[in-house]
Amino acid sequence: MTPNILVAEDEDSLSTLLNYNLEKEGYAVAVAADGEEALVMVDEKLPDLILLDWMLPKVSGIEVCRRLRARTETRNIPIIMLTARGEETDRIRGLDTGADDYIVKPFSMSELSARIRAVLRRLRPGLAEDRVRIGDLVIDRVAHRVKRAGKEIHLGPTEFRLLDYLMQHPGRVFSREQLLDAVWGSDVYVEARTVDVHVGRLRKALNRDSAPDPIRTVRSAGYSLDVEAG
Repeated sequence: MTPNILVAEDEDSLSTLLNYNLEKEGYAVAVAADGEEALVMVDEKLPDLILLDWMLPKVSGIEVCRRLRARTETRNIPIIMLTARGEETDRIRGLDTGADDYIVKPFSMSELSARIRAVLRRLRPGLAEDRVRIGDLVIDRVAHRVKRAGKEIHLGPTEFRLLDYLMQHPGRVFSREQLLDAVWGSDVYVEARTVDVHVGRLRKALNRDSAPDPIRTVRSAGYSLDVEAG
């Protein structure tokens, strides 16, 4: 099944770029230039996911999100906010209004694609891809295999889940506690430093043959996967 994505973006150059790249990745794409048009298009055909610009003309993205969440038939449509607002209060407002994720402009297509896959996997699992590529890293969830630059990488189950989670959110920094909850589960007691051990094992497996390290350590914050891994 081809996922249908509605792009609500008033900047012509960006909407054209999104349309081109998303269609290239196999999505069916519709484009709305303002919030009013986006609401009409949703009424005509329910999309599987909406990329929603915060600052739309006629009806703002925040208001579009609020209206969709207020209606039973549109309440569960996954929404990713596209915003130039990077302040924490703005991000919190967007999420509180009902957005499932947000991405701050300017962003890379590889990061946006990964965010779309992560939201679909979480909210519409039947539409999510089982094979994800970030840079020269490829993870296949069905076959439980990882390749880098075409060479197979052998990982233990914990390192596989850790890499899978980081690849769902490239470029985003996660604390040890966040990774513990996501990879081990919130109901399992594991010391935070355990994350360091498994990140070390993952790095050792990925960085053979002197390959660049795709995992970035952010001092006093945690770890992230570089968007352009490799």
